[in-house]
Amino acid sequence: MKIKQLIAAAIVLAALTATLYWSNHHKPIEDAAKAAANAPVKIISFQKDDISKLEIKRKNGEVIDLSRTSPASWKITSPKPLIGDADTVSTILYAISPLETDRVIEDKASDVKTYGLAEPTVEVSATDKSGKLQKILVGDDVQTGGSSYAMLAGDPRVFLISSSAKTNFDKGLKDLQDKRLLPVDFNNISKIEIVSKKLNLAFGSKNGQWVMQAPKDVRGDTSKLEGVVEKLRLATMDPSAPDTDLKKAASSFSSGTPVATVKAADASGSQQELQVRKNKDDYYAKTTAMDGAFKVTKELGETIDKNLDDFREKRLFDFAESNPEKIEIHSGSKSFFLTRSGEDWWSDGKKMDAVSIDSVIREIRLLSATKFASKVFSSPAASIFVTSN
Repeated sequence: MKIKQLIAAAIVLAALTATLYWSNHHKPIEDAAKAAANAPVKIISFQKDDISKLEIKRKNGEVIDLSRTSPASWKITSPKPLIGDADTVSTILYAISPLETDRVIEDKASDVKTYGLAEPTVEVSATDKSGKLQKILVGDDVQTGGSSYAMLAGDPRVFLISSSAKTNFDKGLKDLQDKRLLPVDFNNISKIEIVSKKLNLAFGSKNGQWVMQAPKDVRGDTSKLEGVVEKLRLATMDPSAPDTDLKKAASSFSSGTPVATVKAADASGSQQELQVRKNKDDYYAKTTAMDGAFKVTKELGETIDKNLDDFREKRLFDFAESNPEKIEIHSGSKSFFLTRSGEDWWSDGKKMDAVSIDSVIREIRLLSATKFASKVFSSPAASIFVTSN
C-alpha cells in the first residue's frame, strides 16, 4: 500500500509540475497578446512642431486655412487674412499630434453613413514641413457618450476618438482668429502711442522699465503707463456676440465722439492701431487687426481719455528705494551738507542722528507735485540736491 501511495503521489506531483511549467511559459505570451490587442492605435503620427498648415472644413460649409508664421504664431489665410489665435490652434495641434484610438470599430467599413462619416461634422487636414498631408474625418457621437466616430482619409477603418478631440477640431473662424484688439507681443513692446485732442504721448520699454519717448523732457508715472498697457493687453472681442450686437457696436462707433487713437508696436516690428470713441456712457473701438467695431470696457476708455499731466511722474526725485549717498540743502542763508558712510550719516565731521536723517530722506522721497506750472521761476527759495547710486 505504501509503495502504491508513493507512486500515486509522484504522478500527481509530476502533473502539477508540468501544469505549473506550462502556465509560467504561456502566461507572458497570453498577456502580450492581450496587451497588443488593447494597445492604442496611432491614427496620425505627426509631431505638433512639424505641422506647417491646417485646414478646417465644417459641415456647414465653412473652410478655414491656417499657416504657421513662427514656432508659436499662426495666420488665417482663408476665407480672409487674419491673425490666428495661438491658444486655440494649440488645442488642435495637441489633439492631432499624435492622434490615437483605443478601439477600431470596423477594419473595412461597408457603410460610412452609419457613423455620420459620409458627410463629416468636421474634417481636419494637417500638412507637415515636408509637404506630407493627412486628413481626419469626424462623424457622429457614440450614443453612450464620450466618443465620436472617425476615419483617416484613404484608410477604410472606422475608429473611436474622444469627444473632447472632436470639440477641439470643430472650430469656426471666430474661434480661430485672435480675439485681441491689439494682437502684438506685449512682453516685448517697443512703442505705444496715444494721440487725441488733448494728448500726444509715446512710451516704450527699456531694460524692463517704461520710459517716456514723447514728450522727451517728461518723466512718466510707471504705474499709470503699466495700467495703460494692461488695459490694452486685455482688450478683446467676444466671438460669441450675436450679429445684432456687432451691428449696434458699429452704429454706436460711427456716431460716437473720438476719444483717442492708440498705436502699439512690438520688437518684431508688428504694429496695430485702435481707434476708440465714446457714445453716451459706453466706449467702442475699431482695430486694424480685424473688421467691424466692438464695445470695449469703460476702464479702457477712461484709461486713455487723459491729459499729459495724468501720466506724468509726480514725485520730484526718482531715487525710489535706493539710499542716497549725499544730500545738499540750501534754504535762504542756511546750507546743509550730508554724506553717508555705510549706515552712518555725517556733516562737517559730525555724526548725525540716524532717526532724524531717515525722516529727512523720507520727506524728500515723498516730495510730489500737486500741479505742473506753465512758467519756470527765476530765483529759487530753496534748493535740494540728492546723489544716489
